[in-house]
Amino acid sequence: MKTALLALFILCGTLAFGQAAGVQPLVEPPNQISDHPEHAIQHDMGTVTSVMEVSGSTWGHGERPLWEVAPRTNQIPLGDIARVLRKEHETAKKARRCWSN
Repeated sequence: MKTALLALFILCGTLAFGQAAGVQPLVEPPNQISDHPEHAIQHDMGTVTSVMEVSGSTWGHGERPLWEVAPRTNQIPLGDIARVLRKEHETAKKARRCWSN
């Protein structure tokens, strides 16, 4: 019992020292602002560049609308699906006994 307690104490002690080994100091050095002596000197302006996207309008002849091209799907209304499911539920086999514990 004593050896297990001693081993646990040594293990916890090494873990505690291991956590504190690589800690950086809490005080950070102050920020150094670099000096720019040419900040307010007049000089030539840069070249003009457009930030607008180059685009044009696209227009074509003979385009077909989507309703002419897309395949037709026959969708069954939800009410009809609900009626079919209700009839299947009514005609399904029911349990004869109900066990409750």
